[in-house]
Amino acid sequence: MATTLLDALAPATLALLDQLSGTTFCAKDLGGRYVAANPAFVARAGRSSVREVVGRRAEDLFVAHLAQHYEAQDAEVLTTGRPLHRSLELIVRPGGQAGWYLTSKEVVSSQGVVLGLVSVSEDLRRRDADDAVIASLERVAALVEERGAGPVRVQDMARAARCSASTLERRMRAVYGLSPQQYVLRCRVDRAAELLAGTRHSIAEVAHASGFYDQSVLTRTFGRLTGETPAQFRRRSAGGAAALG
Repeated sequence: MATTLLDALAPATLALLDQLSGTTFCAKDLGGRYVAANPAFVARAGRSSVREVVGRRAEDLFVAHLAQHYEAQDAEVLTTGRPLHRSLELIVRPGGQAGWYLTSKEVVSSQGVVLGLVSVSEDLRRRDADDAVIASLERVAALVEERGAGPVRVQDMARAARCSASTLERRMRAVYGLSPQQYVLRCRVDRAAELLAGTRHSIAEVAHASGFYDQSVLTRTFGRLTGETPAQFRRRSAGGAAALG
């Protein structure tokens, strides 16, 4: 019987995960301490080696609002036993630039004893695709931008892409790792982030301008995807701008 989380993770699996460059991997014990991580995770945490990650907690590696977000996710997965699958999140990449990731988390147990969890986050930077596919998705992107805060149906997106809805789904997942609905949501959160950082509009006005029903929907969605509220994001953006100025 595996007595620790690290014992339960096969060495061959860990070796394969070390080869992933666009996907971060980590494993945490029940105390929230990292027991394993691949080089992509080490880089995202701003460290130079796995030794600087193992034994530490999220609060030791990430800014407070991100650490709190990760810990809340972990607690939900461990408490309910339900995995987190392909959750869209805005995460800071190595170098400080924010980028979109799909995060999944699973409980690890041995003979009914919960030992901790494992997590992967896939970087959604555009993957390779042929010119025709890229051209079709650029038309979809133009449609979503043109609609702004208005409704965007999958049928409308497929019409812009000049393909069926099912083909559009396959293309968007192949290139972006997102469903059409997730793509629209990502664009709206991106728009909200731009308005929060670059204007003095109220959060209610930002919600309306970026396509959310009201301020509460924006706050819930923004918090779920980015780990901070719109107000927190605005304050942090203002602080960063002041520091750069």
